[in-house]
Amino acid sequence: MQNLFFQTLSNQAVHKRVLLLAIPMVLSNITIPLLGLVDAAVIGHLEHAWYLGGVALGSMMISVTFWLLGFLRMSTTGLAAQAYGGEDKRQLALVFVQGVGMALSFAFIFLLLHSVVADIIFAFSDASEQVKQYGEQYFSIRAWSAPAALANFVILGWLLGTQNSKAPMWMVIIANVTNIALDILFVMGLGLKVEGAAFASVIADYAGMSFGLLCVVRVWRQKSLPSPMAILSQTRSGLSRFINLNRDIFLRSLCLQAAFSFMTFKGANFGDEVVAANAVLMSFLMMISYGMDGFAYAMEAMVGKAIGARDRAELNQSLIGTFFWSLIICVGLTFVFAFLGSHMILLITSIAEVQELANTYLPWLVAMPLAAMWCFLLDGIFVGATKGKEMRNSMFIATSGFFLLFFLFSSLGNHALWLAMIGFMLMRGIGLGTIFIYQWKKGTFLGDVDMKSSVA
Repeated sequence: MQNLFFQTLSNQAVHKRVLLLAIPMVLSNITIPLLGLVDAAVIGHLEHAWYLGGVALGSMMISVTFWLLGFLRMSTTGLAAQAYGGEDKRQLALVFVQGVGMALSFAFIFLLLHSVVADIIFAFSDASEQVKQYGEQYFSIRAWSAPAALANFVILGWLLGTQNSKAPMWMVIIANVTNIALDILFVMGLGLKVEGAAFASVIADYAGMSFGLLCVVRVWRQKSLPSPMAILSQTRSGLSRFINLNRDIFLRSLCLQAAFSFMTFKGANFGDEVVAANAVLMSFLMMISYGMDGFAYAMEAMVGKAIGARDRAELNQSLIGTFFWSLIICVGLTFVFAFLGSHMILLITSIAEVQELANTYLPWLVAMPLAAMWCFLLDGIFVGATKGKEMRNSMFIATSGFFLLFFLFSSLGNHALWLAMIGFMLMRGIGLGTIFIYQWKKGTFLGDVDMKSSVA
């Protein structure tokens, strides 16, 4: 095993394969906070604060709704990667058609019910009437981006499954740049205010989808896949597996959202300064997420391809190569937060009380990269292996542990929240790691897939 580890690390082709998949996704992730910053800057220069509050509230509601349907990307990546590795053209085409069909079905349901959803959500908000009014206005317009936004999950996942990360990167960048440009045109140029920001986001989602579909058509022709019309008659084939996988990842996502939502809302009980300090430190956590997501995506695509090709050597190389680069990134982030964290806090906020509190809780973020690395990587392994049930069960246990940790140590106040969060990340990694090691040793992790044992 030791020889295999060092042989893999000395194999330049492995490093190139990992980085070619991971780096474009990391770069595309970087544009996401930039988009939020421009949105805030454009709307924030209008004459009343409630415009910005409305956009923030409406955007959050849309983001949470679409994020919960992000399982469409994860399931599509794993299934497409396995079909691609196994050179199963029919299955590769079927995964795309089934994914888009499910995405459009969810979009149709959401469009039918979005007014009711908006009424329920905003009824529970304590925001001012003006903020609610503009939040609902933003939400009602952004709802029409659902077909494109949900289809984009499938397109992005399918392209990643075919080992293509540059196309998804450009999809995200084109959508975000379009949004920024139209924000400036509609809001500042045409004076459309909140409506302008919402329309900009809708058009941007469709722009990203249009580019993504062009990339799909290109891959479709290169691989000589059967026509979508020929596949439509076979969409019931393997549908139960597709639905079950999506169900399990959806339930996993609900648990994840519950933990992060609790972190936000419970922090509000500790005072405005604590909420602000947590927001500053959550931006550091997002940096970890943006960096590690790229390598998790690479792991999904590479593991799925290796399993589909029944190539144990490629699977081992994927695991070792991605682990190596993830460790380097996380050690680097640990040093950045340890030695530059206080300076970064000063750049983000000029409020002395918030700076002091953020520095008080900063040690939790210093420890976070190495604690969180494992759950990101193992998520990628299990997505690539399309093991949704194990992901669901381990996430349920980790989420239960998150709440248990907080209530056991609630006397520590905000420290209890960060203790629970770092424990949550560790439990996610330990849970999936235990399942992986157990199944790997028993030879059941790959199910009934007969892997070729070629020499690495």
